[in-house]
Amino acid sequence: MPHKTRPMTAILLFTTLNAVLCATITPVYDFVCFLPYWERRRERRRQEREASNHGRI
Repeated sequence: MPHKTRPMTAILLFTTLNAVLCATITPVYDFVCFLPYWERRRERRRQEREASNHGRI
């Protein structure tokens, strides 16, 4: 065989990487979803929707 395989090292590396990704997903998700940009966009769209509703009545 050209090289040795190290299954235990691969399993530990894979498990560690998954644990790190799982631990960091919540803060990243919160940061992206609750950026001020989205709040401003949501408020602007609400105002546009209200303005268009008032025009129809």
